[in-house]
Amino acid sequence: NMITTLDLPEELIEEAMALTHIQTKTDLIKLALQNLVQKEKIKDIKNYFGKIKLEIDLDVLRNR
Repeated sequence: NMITTLDLPEELIEEAMALTHIQTKTDLIKLALQNLVQKEKIKDIKNYFGKIKLEIDLDVLRNR
C-alpha cells in the first residue's frame, strides 16, 4: 500500500461517495482506479476488433 496526499475536488468526491454509497475516500479512490484500469484494458482489446481471424464454429461450441 502507498500513503499519499492528493488535492481532489471536494464536490466531486462527495458526489461520487453519494452515488456509490462508499463510506471512505480510500475505498472510493480504489474503486475509481480499478474502473479506470478496466476501461483502459477494454479499450486496448477493442483495438483488436476485426484484426484477428478466429475460425470458430458456434454450433460446435454449443454442441448442436
